[in-house]
Amino acid sequence: MFIGRRTFLKFAGIASSFLFFFTVKFSGLFGGKWERGEKDCWKGETFHQDHVNTDKIDGGIISAEIDGSWKEFKVREFSKDFLKWNYSSRVKKLEEIAMMIEGEGERPGYAGSHSGSVASYGGVRKDSRFTINNAVKGMGFVPVKEKLKDTISLLEKTITNEMSEKLAILKKTYEDDTLFDKTRQVSLELYTTPSFETHTFLNLMENPACSVVFLDIPSFELRCIARLIHPDDPNASPYEKDVVHYTNLVHSYFHGKFEKQFITTIYYVIEEFDNTPGRKKGIRTVPPLPVEKTEETEK
Repeated sequence: MFIGRRTFLKFAGIASSFLFFFTVKFSGLFGGKWERGEKDCWKGETFHQDHVNTDKIDGGIISAEIDGSWKEFKVREFSKDFLKWNYSSRVKKLEEIAMMIEGEGERPGYAGSHSGSVASYGGVRKDSRFTINNAVKGMGFVPVKEKLKDTISLLEKTITNEMSEKLAILKKTYEDDTLFDKTRQVSLELYTTPSFETHTFLNLMENPACSVVFLDIPSFELRCIARLIHPDDPNASPYEKDVVHYTNLVHSYFHGKFEKQFITTIYYVIEEFDNTPGRKKGIRTVPPLPVEKTEETEK
């Protein structure tokens, strides 16, 4: 059974409203003593992630406290194979959605470049004896710093356009090889509030090292340092605030308007593996690079 454009847009609006209701009301209703960490991460309604330092990120270096020890890492670029697969997968999904709107196709599946399975550990939530956790997150690219504000402006100007027009705009972004930052992915932490903390949130607040796996053929794994940013964190950098704005905006651009901005996560790539069965089977395609010890890095 196919649905028309108006039916699809109506459904999208209802789904967006439900998701917002679920995020705010459901978590507030059921979030109690069990769905919280043993440590208090919050200062009122906001927080700051203390275990990551991005002061040197413009030089390609990120610092993180992992298992009680601070370490520096060189941020790496995705492999060409990863980018080729990811871009083409995203374009294909947009084309499938456009066909569905016109009543010429079926709803795309959830597997692929958009859905990253994030494995993390280290935090403690009161409802489990284990800290290890795995959760699927909606992943995406973020424009390079020099093009971020212009891209935000484009999305803001066209957010009320017909869905078919917006899909074409999103598709066109993947045709510009210079637009997106090739060292990071972004995601939204939709469900975490002061009264309901996800396992992923608590783990990354305590230990920002994580693994992100994409279920597809080919299949890739990213080893990352995750930077959590609250929209109201006064200590967030201007760039981080722009990333929060962009990530929430592109989410609303596709799913409909939300009444709040959600916590944003930047996944900085340190290593990449190709986990494709029968081909690479977990071969490292982007190795880590040592951080050169200079006067600047030792400060």
